[in-house]
This record gives sequence, structure tokens and C-alpha cells, in this order.
Amino acid sequence: MIARVVGACVAVALLGACATVPQNRRAHFADPMMQLTPETLDAARQQKLYDTREGAAGGDGAPAGGGCGCQ
Repeated sequence: MIARVVGACVAVALLGACATVPQNRRAHFADPMMQLTPETLDAARQQKLYDTREGAAGGDGAPAGGGCGCQ
């Protein structure tokens, strides 16, 4: 009896996630904020900022700079 109740709860939870998204709502899911990986240019900017603020660089294959931001 408990197995049936648990099975029914799992089935409801899995089937509740299935939905058809209308065409006019799909733009929300294509928002850059929803990407799993950052864009290449933004990642490079963030890495340069991190290296500059830390005052050290290297370890990621990039040449080490001073800390003044001039790499």
C-alpha cells in the first residue's frame, strides 16, 4: 500500500514537469541569463578583473602580469 502511494507521488511529480511552452514564451528561456556557460568575451573580462584584483596571474595558462591590469 505504501509503495503504491510513493509510486503515485513520484509519477505525479515527474509528469507535472512536462509542459508545452507556447512559441511566444520561448524567448524567456533563450535569455542569456539562462545559459549554463558564460560567453567567451564575458569570461575573459571576468578573468582579467580577477587577475588584476588579486595582483597575480598564471596557473591558467595565461602569462602572468603585474596587478596593474596591463597584461
